[in-house]
Amino acid sequence: MPAGKNERHHTDRIGWLRAAVLGANDGILSTSSLVLGVAASHATHRSIVVAGVAGLVAGAMSMAAGEYVSVHSQADSEEAELELERGELKADDKGEHQELMAIYVARGLEPSLAKQVADQLMVHDALGAHARDELGISEALRARPIQAALASAGSFAIGAAMPLLVTAIVPAVGLIPLVSGTSLAFLALLGGLAAYAGGAAVTGGAIRVTFWGAAAMALTAGVGLLFGTLPAG
Repeated sequence: MPAGKNERHHTDRIGWLRAAVLGANDGILSTSSLVLGVAASHATHRSIVVAGVAGLVAGAMSMAAGEYVSVHSQADSEEAELELERGELKADDKGEHQELMAIYVARGLEPSLAKQVADQLMVHDALGAHARDELGISEALRARPIQAALASAGSFAIGAAMPLLVTAIVPAVGLIPLVSGTSLAFLALLGGLAAYAGGAAVTGGAIRVTFWGAAAMALTAGVGLLFGTLPAG
């Protein structure tokens, strides 16, 4: 018999990939926008770098805290649903068999086959079967708060370091065009890589991220320019 195909899917990457891509994208975009806004207000080069570093640290901590709280809330909800399901399995095992069978019938199985599948899965792992097929909770998609927080904070710091490094080494005269140009290139690369890792169209992902990145940078630079031209006092 031919060996079974070892198919590669992308669903097991969804949790960490979403957090990592969001963090890196936000790191590049928020730091470059912050730098451009401060630079457009005619601040000194030192002040621009300090603002960028502060933005990196604050942003990484904010991403970690926000992602942890959000994903932990999801994990708490999942655990509450699983606990409820455990109680139902103890209280009404026969009814849970019928419920699982009805799910498989609705998906297209003949009633006799659906009953056989439900019976075997209930013997093998009753809670796992109901979690997956009734609640939509699978091991690949389970909420992992610490993993998501670390991925978000780390990826934000890495993303933010890119425009910050350019800011630190580029003279103040050419800072705005060079930071904006390199940051858009970073965003396009990130969008393409994220789309590739997720099995989506690379070009579409790169264009989408670059467009919104350019809009955010232009708006922030405009705000900095506006405040830079206002009279002091």
